[in-house]
Amino acid sequence: MITDRWQKSSYCQEGDACVHISTDLNKVHITDSDAAQTIITVSHSAFAALLKSL
Repeated sequence: MITDRWQKSSYCQEGDACVHISTDLNKVHITDSDAAQTIITVSHSAFAALLKSL
């Protein structure tokens, strides 16, 4: 799991809780700045479906 290259959400303001993602060839890893020890891992297709539903 590649978790050393996290990207912060572009909608995040300074001091806000932010969503961060990291990807590898097969998975997308999602975490929150308030719960940085908790990582949710999903497939690229599941992440795309989430984005489409939002």
